[in-house]
Amino acid sequence: MSDASQSRNPQGSPVWDPSHQGTGPSGSENRFPGPHAGDGLAAGGVTFAGVLMLVNGILAVLQGIAAIAEDDVYGRIGDYVYKINLTGWGWILLIVGLVAAAAGWGVLKGAAWARVTGIVLASVSLVLQFLFLPYAPIWSVVVIAIDVFVIWALAVYRPTAR
Repeated sequence: MSDASQSRNPQGSPVWDPSHQGTGPSGSENRFPGPHAGDGLAAGGVTFAGVLMLVNGILAVLQGIAAIAEDDVYGRIGDYVYKINLTGWGWILLIVGLVAAAAGWGVLKGAAWARVTGIVLASVSLVLQFLFLPYAPIWSVVVIAIDVFVIWALAVYRPTAR
């Protein structure tokens, strides 16, 4: 048996095709490293990030409304470097939450603007939750972790050109 016949299956097509490995002639299309739209992890991560943004946005709106309506919802803290009136925090959370929910909906619809907006909003949310740590420490740490995932998922996703 020759070397050429050993690398072919009974139907005559090659068993191993270098174009599937990014080394062959069609591998030049992979100019961007990282996951692409066809990859399950990247596509699933972006969908999950969109859902998380939508839900976190709605929860931030509710958290903001609670802080605006009743200043006694969150525990009083003593001396804090980044001290701000809870009504002020409420308005900040309400506005960021509305925009985050809209961006989450946009991510689920596949809008390119929503991915960039989502990265920016998740970054802003991460900083705001860090500043909100004394008021709701466990909740803030959970939201910070979610924001890190959202930033990662939106940053690594590379949609294919249509």
